[in-house]
Amino acid sequence: MPAPTRPTDAELAILRVLWERGASTVRQVFEVLSAEKELGYTTVLKMLQIMHEKGLVQREVTDRVHTFSTTQSQSQTQRHMLDDLLDKAFGGSSTNLVMQALATRKASREELAEIRKLLDQAEGRTP
Repeated sequence: MPAPTRPTDAELAILRVLWERGASTVRQVFEVLSAEKELGYTTVLKMLQIMHEKGLVQREVTDRVHTFSTTQSQSQTQRHMLDDLLDKAFGGSSTNLVMQALATRKASREELAEIRKLLDQAEGRTP
């Protein structure tokens, strides 16, 4: 199977539900999403079918019940999307990406401390 394609915003919403809940039926995904936004059951079903064709989710059928789960972890998907963004928007420069991210949204003290910790680890200063 080829590597999954980059998910659309609507597909990411479904993936978030599956990452949070684990394997879920169409009805379960629909219930979570419809609490946030008005949409139809058949829309969710069609999106999951398309996502299955694209390799973003896998489907298990038991007693006519279709259960969907993700083919990649949230972390794997985020890394794939970030790598794509890094290449397309920042010419492969991690520095430019981080500088723009920090300039776009103010980081909390906790986030800055976590960033410092990651930088220290990258430089081999801490385990």
